[in-house]
Amino acid sequence: MEYRFSPFIEQVKSSVTRDILKLTQGKGKSIISFAGGMPAEELFPLEAIRDAAASVFTRGRSTLQYGLTEGYTPLREQLAERMTAKGMHTEVESVLLTTGSQQAIELAARVLTEPGDVVLVENPTYLAGLQIFGMQGLRVVSVPSDEDGMRLEEAERLVKLHKPRLVYVVPTFGNPTGRVWSQERREGLLALCRRYEIPVIEDDPYGEIKFEPAADYPSIYALAGAAGGVLYTSSFSKIVAPALRAGWAAGDKPLIAMMAKAKQSADLHSSSLDQQLLSELLLQFDLERHIRGVAAAYLDRMNEMQELLRTHCPAGVSWTAPKGGMFLWLTLPEGLDAEVLLRAAIAKGVAFVPGVAFYAEEPERNTARLSFTLNTGERMAQGIRLFAEAIEEFTARS
Repeated sequence: MEYRFSPFIEQVKSSVTRDILKLTQGKGKSIISFAGGMPAEELFPLEAIRDAAASVFTRGRSTLQYGLTEGYTPLREQLAERMTAKGMHTEVESVLLTTGSQQAIELAARVLTEPGDVVLVENPTYLAGLQIFGMQGLRVVSVPSDEDGMRLEEAERLVKLHKPRLVYVVPTFGNPTGRVWSQERREGLLALCRRYEIPVIEDDPYGEIKFEPAADYPSIYALAGAAGGVLYTSSFSKIVAPALRAGWAAGDKPLIAMMAKAKQSADLHSSSLDQQLLSELLLQFDLERHIRGVAAAYLDRMNEMQELLRTHCPAGVSWTAPKGGMFLWLTLPEGLDAEVLLRAAIAKGVAFVPGVAFYAEEPERNTARLSFTLNTGERMAQGIRLFAEAIEEFTARS
C-alpha cells in the first residue's frame, strides 16, 4: 500500500538528538556523547524509587486500575502545594498530569491554536517545541534574543505584525542556550502578552537545577499571579528519572479543563502507576535535598567541561557559563558549519548537537550544544580532546 501522509508530518524534521542517540548506541559503537539532554544515571534515586514502588503495591490490585484523565489526585495536590510553597500559587484543579512536559505543550497548542496561526518563540529555542508547532500546522516566528531573554521591542513589533495566538518560552536555564531571563524581561513579556491578550506557555524543565541554591528566578507564572494567562509546564524527568515520563501543566482552570478534554482523545490518562509511585516518593524522600545534590554534581561537571574547552579548543570558540541546567551553548569559529563538523566528530568518536536544529528561521550554523551531565573524568577529557581536534582540522583548511 502507498500511504498518503499528513502534510504536517511530512514537513516536521526528525529530532536530531534522537537521531544522534541512535548513532551513539549502535552495535560496536563507543562514541562519547555530549548530544542528548539526558540526566546522569548514577544520580537517579534508585533505592528510594524501589521503596516507593514496594509501598504502592502493598495497596493491592486497585493500583493497576484506570485513573482520572487529570491524573492521580494526591500527586496533583502535592504538586499544587509544592508550587505554592515556591511562590507559584496553584490549586489542585489547576494541575494536569501529562506524559512528560512535552505532552503538556502539545495539548496546549492543540486547544489554543488552529493550523496557520503564528506562535512566537525565542531564537534559538527547544527543538521539540518546534516539532510540536510544526505538527499543529503553526507558523513559527522567532524573536531576536540575547543573554537576558527576548528583546521586548522586537517582540512587540512582531506581535503587531503577525498577531500570534501563542508565545512559547523557556526562560530559566533554557534549552539550548542555558540562559536565564532577567526579571525585567519576564515582567515585560507578561505585560506585552496581557496587553494583546496572548497566552504564554512557560516551559520549565530545568529551573530547579540551579547552581546557586539561594538564587531566585521568579517564574512568569508566579509573576502573573491570579490574573493568569500563563501556562506553566515542568517535569520530573530531570530531577527524578525520565523513564517515569511524568510531567505536568498548571494554569487557568478553563485552559486545564480543555487540555484534559484533548488528552482524553490522546491517551485517556498517563500512567497512574507511575503517578502513584511519585506520590509515595514525595512522602518518603527528601526531594529538595536530592535536587541540591544533582545541581552540585552538574556544576562540577560544567566547570570540568569549561576548563577542558579552554585548554584544548582553538581560538574562536566561545560560550557563556550557565547558572544552571544541563547545557553549554558554543559559538564556533566564523564560517564553520556545525552539521559538517558533526560528521567529522562522530568519525573520531564524539557527538554533539549542531545549533541549527534549534532555529525556526535563519540559523547560526556555527553554533553547537554540548551536554555536560553524562560524562566526567577521563571520558569527558577524551571527548573534548576529540571535539577540539575536529574543530582544529576544519579551521586549518580555511
